[in-house]
Amino acid sequence: MLPGAAAAIAKLNDADYPVIVVSNQSGVARGYFPESVVTEVNQLMQRELEKSGARLDGIYYCPHTLSDGCECRKPKLGMVQRAAAEHSIDTGESFFVGDRRSDIELGHNAGGKSILVRTGYGEGEFAWQMEKWPKPPEFVAIDLAEAVKWILGKTR
Repeated sequence: MLPGAAAAIAKLNDADYPVIVVSNQSGVARGYFPESVVTEVNQLMQRELEKSGARLDGIYYCPHTLSDGCECRKPKLGMVQRAAAEHSIDTGESFFVGDRRSDIELGHNAGGKSILVRTGYGEGEFAWQMEKWPKPPEFVAIDLAEAVKWILGKTR
């Protein structure tokens, strides 16, 4: 868990935002690790968040590779559509926060606002790749805490 992430998620929880995680986990299809590892990591993440008074409302992941051609792998909308249906979410009013180009494209594809965080892969994506993106994010944040501050400032 990155520093400040749990506190940032708790702020979204306090503001009654559903917090959903969607992630590509192609390591499963590639045989790098079994699907049970993804489940264990997700459960650990939820426990760590709960210790800090934060929660996730849903976790969705795609275990496929790009060559599998599935509809769930980001930036395709399969996981987002499922989450939106299960949690009554309007994706056009949603914020998509991530550290990869696929996260930003997912937000645009869903009609929402995209935020790039410079933690994780984000710094490299920002420094070396962003100029090549067809559409930039609406906001670039240092970390999740800054992204949440921007989100809450946009909607209050």
